[in-house]
Amino acid sequence: MQISVADIAQLVKGELIGDGGLLVSGFSGIKEAKKNELTFLSNPKYEPLLTDTQAGVILVPRQISCPGKTLIRVDNPSLSFTHVINHFLKDEPDYKPHGIHPTAVIGQGARLAANVAVGAHTVIEDGAVIEEGSVLYANCYVGHETHLGKNCLIYPHVVLREKVYLGDRVIIHCGTVIGSDGYGYVTVDGKHMKIPQIGTVLIENDVEIGANVTVDRARFGKTVIGEGTKIDNLVQIAHNVAIGKHCFIVSQCGIAGSTKIGDNVILAAQAGVVGHIEIGDGAIVTAQSGVSHSIKPGEQVFGSPAQPIKQAFRNNAHIQRFDKYVEMIKDLKKRVEELEK
Repeated sequence: MQISVADIAQLVKGELIGDGGLLVSGFSGIKEAKKNELTFLSNPKYEPLLTDTQAGVILVPRQISCPGKTLIRVDNPSLSFTHVINHFLKDEPDYKPHGIHPTAVIGQGARLAANVAVGAHTVIEDGAVIEEGSVLYANCYVGHETHLGKNCLIYPHVVLREKVYLGDRVIIHCGTVIGSDGYGYVTVDGKHMKIPQIGTVLIENDVEIGANVTVDRARFGKTVIGEGTKIDNLVQIAHNVAIGKHCFIVSQCGIAGSTKIGDNVILAAQAGVVGHIEIGDGAIVTAQSGVSHSIKPGEQVFGSPAQPIKQAFRNNAHIQRFDKYVEMIKDLKKRVEELEK
């Protein structure tokens, strides 16, 4: 598929500067883009690349100029880039399963809406409910009495254990396990006795969960992933955690049991959170931070243990000057000894 630059500008309601007749047949990052490709600039730190990029056309913020380049000025280049890609994808082949594959195993008591699709070798146990428009790829497992809402998309090798609940339009990527047992033991006479995990997991509408994520079922009650929250790959969410609405949980985060996370919270990559604390609405935990205490709404923290970010940066700056401080102390000590003599 090809589309003219002029048509792209019309599609994204942008201001065209340059050659509207150029045909675009692909997309790429600003460093790698070729003459027949569209790219975008949204992060100001990449602005110096504008003059060097080989891209045929660039989506840029409204205030950006670059003589000699074909630009489309828009309010949000990243979002506009997404709109154009989605326009292209309309003509891509549909790889989703259609209907019920003959090798799928459907329990007698399971209830599937008429337009549900189930891929090869997927198992759906008795009592499961799958509502209309939902798609399960090959080799998935849906446990007893588990419920999937409308228009869910479940990629291969996903496990949805028994009695978990998914809302509408939930997307779960390959290899993720929802509803595995929480990590609970009581030690008796030096031996670890398993505590039954009899709760469930509730995943609300419009949640997307990446590959190889684990969300543990509650000891009792429910582990909750709030509406619109997006979870990256390789994240561990322990039993009875409650995550609010529209959060970002980035790769390799770990959240210990019974932690409460508010709405619009960001946990950046490799953040770790201890159990039984609260993270307030709008808080940001930066990458590789270790959260050992509750965080106020809107607070941004950094480090391990995590501290308010300005304080953490000051402390880190002092640590970077530690060698100088040591030399200064040695010099002062030497002077004091000379004065004492």
